[in-house]
Amino acid sequence: MTFEDMDIDSIIEEVLSYDCNRVIFTGGEPAMQDLSVIGKRLKEHGLSISIETNGTIPVDPIVDWICVSPKDQLYPNVSIKQRTGDELKVVYCGQDLALYDELKTGFTHLYIQPCYVEDESVAANGKSFQIVERLVKDSPGWRLSLQTHKWMGVL
Repeated sequence: MTFEDMDIDSIIEEVLSYDCNRVIFTGGEPAMQDLSVIGKRLKEHGLSISIETNGTIPVDPIVDWICVSPKDQLYPNVSIKQRTGDELKVVYCGQDLALYDELKTGFTHLYIQPCYVEDESVAANGKSFQIVERLVKDSPGWRLSLQTHKWMGVL
C-alpha cells in the first residue's frame, strides 16, 4: 500500500474535487486524531462530518454524526467512553445483547450486523445472517445492517 503525505490545504482541495456533502472518518481509530482543525476547514465549505469509531475515545464536538461500533468481543476489558451518538452498530458474534442495554439508551439508531468471516464458506456466513435476522426480529428497537462490502467480496 502506498500513500502520499499531504498538507491540510491539499487534503481540502482533494476532498472538494468530489461531488459530496459529507466526509466520513473511519478506519483504524479516527478518534485518535485531532479532527477539530480539518473538521473546521471542511465545514467552512459546507461539508458535514461523520465518524465511525469503536467508542473508546470521546469524539470531538466538531463531528455531526457519530457511529459507535464497539469491539467489545475483541477487547472485553476496554470501556466505551463515547456513550452518545447517532448509531450504535454491533457486530454480532454470539454475545448477549443485554451487554448493550445501558449503552443503547444514548443512541438514536441501533443496528446489528452478522459477523462475516472471510475464511468461512458462503453457507457458514449465510447461517450467521439467519441468526442475526432472527435476533433482530426478536429484539425490539434493533435493525439489521450488513457489511455489504464483505458480502460483495470487496475486502
